[in-house]
Amino acid sequence: MKKKIITIVLTAALAGMLPGCGSRELSNEYVTVTQYKGLEVPRVEKTEVTDDQVEQAVQTSLQGTAEKVPVTDRAAEMGDWVNIDFTGYLDGVAFDGGTAQAQELQLGAGGYIGASGDYAGFEDQIAGRQAGEEFDITVQFPEDYYTPDMAGKVADFHIVLNEIYTENIPELTDEWVKANIEGSETVEQYRADLKKQLEEQAEQTVQSQLKSAVQTALLDKIEVEKYPEDTVSEQVQQMEDYYTQMASMYGIDLPEFIETYLQMTEEDFHAEIKESAQQAAAFGEAVRLIAEKQKLAPSDSEYEEKIKEYAEQAGTDVDAYKEQVGEEALRDAILSEIVTDYLVEECVQVEESDTAE
Repeated sequence: MKKKIITIVLTAALAGMLPGCGSRELSNEYVTVTQYKGLEVPRVEKTEVTDDQVEQAVQTSLQGTAEKVPVTDRAAEMGDWVNIDFTGYLDGVAFDGGTAQAQELQLGAGGYIGASGDYAGFEDQIAGRQAGEEFDITVQFPEDYYTPDMAGKVADFHIVLNEIYTENIPELTDEWVKANIEGSETVEQYRADLKKQLEEQAEQTVQSQLKSAVQTALLDKIEVEKYPEDTVSEQVQQMEDYYTQMASMYGIDLPEFIETYLQMTEEDFHAEIKESAQQAAAFGEAVRLIAEKQKLAPSDSEYEEKIKEYAEQAGTDVDAYKEQVGEEALRDAILSEIVTDYLVEECVQVEESDTAE
């Protein structure tokens, strides 16, 4: 199935959502919002945090402070960690993305190409080798590999096994907690704090799902008279710039990226980003109408406080963030976030079967 193109809309990327729900008709020269209050969305139930989930989080933290123990007296075994350099070849020619230095992987974790047909898996063929060895292996990429050009292909890899090591995972004690967990002094306190954090994350997931559902519901309640062409053009340019930058990260140009990674034609790509830009522009008009009707626009000081919050999340200062993103885009993002939160509060959650036609 063709991958759907990701809508890269600056306001959505910043605010983490697009607008949501309405009441009676609101209109301007571009759109009419036929409803924005009381939109029905599928009910979202908060997942209860279990003791097993807490324990998994504890083990992840412990592993993060594990002591690295070099293995020098035996060959690599499943479960060991190894540090390797490798170069991949198709028909004797090194292929793009097949070369890496100082890669660390755990043998048996399944992070690399598995066994296929007559060929053993990538990790399986490292097991039994000694640190310092150089050797070649042959693997077969799976038929459903994410890069179509490589799917099902047989490739050779030249590997340098730099190091073998195991991990000495510490025991969970009050002393470990004091040394490694800020704000906790005991194992009991750490587990309680960790459970609270997981519950907060679960609540954030619920809110994210509700915002997404509200966005979809509102889309059906927007009638478009015409699109603001300047806004649409800006959105299209932003999306093209985004994908051009992604392509450059893979060392290829945009057309090749579209064909290889998005699995679509250039014509379909440009048609789809235009459609996405038009939807985003219509959402933006709806947000402004709703904000005006409900008097949701924040004051200048509230805007500045929110921009400061965004800047902190981005790990930069306010002035640099404004310079990078642009104040107009930031204001749009903040207004979108405020309106979305309001609309989620006004929505009605129903059982999914109730919404089916």
